[in-house]
Amino acid sequence: MLVPSGKDVPSIGRGYSERLRAHSLNEQLAHPHAMLAALSAWYTNRMHLRRSAPWAATLMSTAVLVAACTSANQADTTQAGTHQSGADHSATTQSTSDSERRTPSTPSPIATQSPPLIPPVSDAASAVGLIDVRSVATEALIDPRYTTADNFVGVALYPEDARCLVHESIGPGLKKAETALRDSNEVLVFWDCYRPHSVQQKMFDKVPNPAWVAAPGDYSRSHESGRSVDVSLAAHLPDCPADRRIADLCMVDLGTDFDSFTPEATAFAVDGVPAAAGQARARLRDAMAAGGLTIYAGEWWHFDGDGADVARPIIDVPLT
Repeated sequence: MLVPSGKDVPSIGRGYSERLRAHSLNEQLAHPHAMLAALSAWYTNRMHLRRSAPWAATLMSTAVLVAACTSANQADTTQAGTHQSGADHSATTQSTSDSERRTPSTPSPIATQSPPLIPPVSDAASAVGLIDVRSVATEALIDPRYTTADNFVGVALYPEDARCLVHESIGPGLKKAETALRDSNEVLVFWDCYRPHSVQQKMFDKVPNPAWVAAPGDYSRSHESGRSVDVSLAAHLPDCPADRRIADLCMVDLGTDFDSFTPEATAFAVDGVPAAAGQARARLRDAMAAGGLTIYAGEWWHFDGDGADVARPIIDVPLT
């Protein structure tokens, strides 16, 4: 910082300039406004002295320089704070990026959505305690295979607008299963729920093997009573093959397709089942178990709710 030299100012000014020189720049800048005030007051009281003219310019230059240094000092402080803020922002961004980086096998989080508006079920379905599964498992996806020919029978067994109906007694358990799957960023995919008695008969006629298709009788139980479901998993996965895409998610590989009727399709199969698929089956079993539903050992996708094995009067209500 520049200050007037002692020979250019009167005695009062000389004393002040010497005090200015006696302190370091940082000390002067520590109280810049006080220094400016002192210089200004001193100069004003002596404006009537014409001999003040030779050093007046120097004094005012000093004041200008003090103000400039003050601004620079404030700018440096602001810039330092900005740099620190930028560094903090960069660190936060880096941390966020790190948290969002996942291995290809780790699903991304699934955004929570508002529950869908579900129209009431038919009076006939309501009378026997059936509800739309989407009213309880609000994050689930519905992939009703039996509404198309993409099933083991080879023809559509349900109307195109069929709904996934379940007995109200297993509704809370399905909700708990859905909640448990949030830890792995996965959702349930329902392939089949309540199944009319007439459809069960068509299935058994196609595959008359009780190990794969329950033999129909003069009663309703399991799917026919709405107390069993066939489910899989979906998640946000990178590079999802076209044939596994469902909505904006990807079907998780659980080793076999639905209704494959092969040894690999049994619930606890190891041979021929990739390790990742076996782990996915275990996650599905654990989630369903959290809701009180048990796995049928013959099919990894089939789960029974409480009372599924009880023979009840035949139920034959609309799926729409």
